[in-house]
Amino acid sequence: MSGVALGEAPVRAPRWETLRLLARSPAFLAGAAIVLFWVLCSLFGERLVPIDPYAADLLGTLDPPSAEHWFGTDQLGRDMFSRVIVGARDILTVAPLATLLGVGLGTAIGLVTGYFRGIIDNLVSRLVDAVLALPLLIVALMALVALGPSNGTVILAIGLSFTPIVARTVRSAVLAERELDYVAAARLRGESSGHIMVMEILPNILGPIFVELTVRVGYAIFTVATLSFLGVGLQPPSPDWGLAISENYGLIGGGYWWAVLFDALAITSLVVGVNLVADGLQNALDQ
Repeated sequence: MSGVALGEAPVRAPRWETLRLLARSPAFLAGAAIVLFWVLCSLFGERLVPIDPYAADLLGTLDPPSAEHWFGTDQLGRDMFSRVIVGARDILTVAPLATLLGVGLGTAIGLVTGYFRGIIDNLVSRLVDAVLALPLLIVALMALVALGPSNGTVILAIGLSFTPIVARTVRSAVLAERELDYVAAARLRGESSGHIMVMEILPNILGPIFVELTVRVGYAIFTVATLSFLGVGLQPPSPDWGLAISENYGLIGGGYWWAVLFDALAITSLVVGVNLVADGLQNALDQ
């Protein structure tokens, strides 16, 4: 008998081969280095910065970059370099947690709808389509206006917004897997539906889920920063990058470019780093 024998899962690329491809990918390595830098800043930032990021100096407001203040100071005299470094903490706490929530719920929904199909699939798919018709930012804004701004509500709002997108991706992967021989063999052995979904199908669709996870982290970072900029995300005195841009962007017209530039570059670098990691992972899994 050619192909996959009854009861056997399809042959997957060895994990070490995937790791080898990632180790040889310049884009992945560059992205991983950028992300690792900001992760270290989020974990140890307050121990690394030379000046207290929360300390105001009303006699040194809006000083340009100098040997003492590498990124200058803001309108309260706070050191911008210290605030940019420490500002990674909140965004790298909220964005990954929101992504994990969305990917976890989306994976569960995608497994159920893809495996059972029928009326369950039709009902949930119509609901997913309805949610996807609304822009992510609008959904998050409505949730935050209703629940009030806080780290917890930002995580909940973004996580629930990601759920339908992830569910659709996982459902497509499950639909392809459920028709393979190893799933039919599991049914013949009398295994429960829950066991088949979690123990048989889920391990074989982890690749698309991991790619979705990394991609969503990038979107989450940008969304957190945008919500903070609009005043409904992270709140003062957090040194969050989006909040810092919101507080200081009006100063650009007066020539105080440093009050916004370095926070914007931090957001850009982190999102680019995450996207490079996602692209490298996708390319490695496609080999």
